[in-house]
Amino acid sequence: MRLTTKGRFAVTAMIDLALRQHEGPVTLSGISERNGISLSYLEQLFGKLRRHRLVNSVRGPGGGYTLARPTESISVADVITAVDEPLDATQCGGKKNCQDDHRCMTHDLWENLNRHMFAYLDSVNLAQLTKAGGRRLHAVAMQDRRAKSRTRRTASTAQPVPV
Repeated sequence: MRLTTKGRFAVTAMIDLALRQHEGPVTLSGISERNGISLSYLEQLFGKLRRHRLVNSVRGPGGGYTLARPTESISVADVITAVDEPLDATQCGGKKNCQDDHRCMTHDLWENLNRHMFAYLDSVNLAQLTKAGGRRLHAVAMQDRRAKSRTRRTASTAQPVPV
């Protein structure tokens, strides 16, 4: 199986979107900044995700993207196949012409692996992935709040320095 950056980035972006959409539409520039993914690359990916009805776009000020379905009903396989990521371990692309226009000796092995990989990725949904991500996001937010609180306390207790 070849899982390229296209599939990885699409899954990462969808998790980011799922974690933040409760605040309203999520911008691609925000996803880009948080995850280090090129904005133009995200625009291409989200065009495909929108065509496969996994996300909705909201235009205008305050616009961005939201999930088109509940997180429980969007599997990793849905995301990967939407962005045209091949889930194929065979060398022939499933055409059974692996070796001199004939099926190779290991074709069935790789074909079965394909089925297992797809079944696994289809069994994992965004809800499952966002649970762990949500806990990490909450921990980071709490650290940020504590740091801001310390900064405010330090600034309010600072004594003026005579000049």
